[in-house]
Amino acid sequence: MENRIKELWKAEKTVINGWLTIPNAFTAEVMSIQGFDTITVDLQHGLIDYQTAVSMFQAMKASPIVPFARVPWLDPAMIMKMLDAGSLGIICPMINSAADAQRLASYMRYPPIGERSFGPTRAMVSVTPDYGQKANDLVQCFAMIETAQGFHNLEEIVKVAGIDGIYIGPMDLTLALHGQNLPIGFDRQESEMIEAIKHILDTAHRAGILAGLHCGTPEYAARAARWGFDMVAVSADIGLYTSAVKASFAETRRLIDQK
Repeated sequence: MENRIKELWKAEKTVINGWLTIPNAFTAEVMSIQGFDTITVDLQHGLIDYQTAVSMFQAMKASPIVPFARVPWLDPAMIMKMLDAGSLGIICPMINSAADAQRLASYMRYPPIGERSFGPTRAMVSVTPDYGQKANDLVQCFAMIETAQGFHNLEEIVKVAGIDGIYIGPMDLTLALHGQNLPIGFDRQESEMIEAIKHILDTAHRAGILAGLHCGTPEYAARAARWGFDMVAVSADIGLYTSAVKASFAETRRLIDQK
C-alpha cells in the first residue's frame, strides 16, 4: 500500500479530508465509501478512545481512503500507538514552538531520523508487510497551529525537518489571537483572520511543506482550495448527522402542518 494522497499532492490537487468524532465503526465505514481522499479519526475532541479508533480503521479498510488520526496531545505513546494501528497521518494539536515540532517529528519516524519505537502490530497487516522499511516515507506529520505562541513561532516551526505540513485550527486560532472579541466558528470572514490564515499558508509553502485548513462548509473548503491549501477538512460526521436529522424533521413537520 502506498500513501496515495502523496500522489495527489504531487499532481497539485487538493486533498479532501473527512472527519470522525462519533465512536462507531459503522459510521466510519459509511463515511469511508463516500469518496473522501482521507478521513481523520479525532481522538482529541471527539468521543473516541484508542480501541474504538482501531475498530474504525478496520471498518474503513475496504475503502481506498488514507486513514489519519488527530491525537489528543504531543504524547509519544499515543502518536506511536496510532501509527502502529495503521494511521498514515498524524495531526497533532497545540504545537507552540520549534522544540515541540522537533519532538513531534521524532515520534513519527524510526531511527536514525527519529525515535519511534518499533512494533507496528496492525500496520504490518493493514499497510504493507515491509512497513518497517517504508514507514518513514509513508507517514505524514501535520503540526497544528492554533495558539498565539505557535503563530508567533511559525517561521521556526515550518523549518523543522520531518514536519510535512501545518494544519490550522481556526476556532482556537481565533480565540488565541482575538479572544472573545470575535465569534467562535470555523469559516472565518474577518479580514484579520483571513490575513492570519493566509500568512500561515504562505509561510508553510515558502518552507516547502503542506498546509491544511479545517472548514465548516463545502463553499469555504472550495475557497481555501483556491487560496492554495493542500488539504481541506469538511463534513464532520456529527455535523452531517445533526444537519440531516434537523432538516428531515423540519420538512416533515412543515408538510404535516399543511394538511
